Amino acid sequence: MFKIIKTDLSSPFLPGSMEFDETDNELLTQYCVTERWTGDLSNGLFTLGDKAALAHGLPQRACGLLNLIRCYEPLDRTRVLELFEQAAASSSSFCFSTTIHLDGAPRQPVFCVGESTGLEEKYAGTIIGVFIFPRFQIDLAGRRFKRQ
Repeated sequence: MFKIIKTDLSSPFLPGSMEFDETDNELLTQYCVTERWTGDLSNGLFTLGDKAALAHGLPQRACGLLNLIRCYEPLDRTRVLELFEQAAASSSSFCFSTTIHLDGAPRQPVFCVGESTGLEEKYAGTIIGVFIFPRFQIDLAGRRFKRQ
């Protein structure tokens, strides 16, 4: 899944569709780990949380886009890179899903939802989003799921 759309803040969500209570939060944490991230378009640096950096096999929380996506499935890397390039060119919302594949470790599915803003001036703006890591992994052969 790779999607990008132009952001239209004049079209809000339907009333009541974004309500989120404590029960929803408990269900979310039962099935997945979530963590915010940001990207600064003036310098090209992304800042991840500790969990996301670890899941991506990164030694530190700050990284460039190519370092971030190097652990994604090879066929998905180009598409994710194109999504980020489009988001950096025009304020937009986007989402993608792929699998993180680190040597010697089970594969970790990952979902990402984000948006870019503040692109009115060249080489400025921010990309923000959230990574969602389901609480299961796929074994090295890609056949079985392993609950974390």
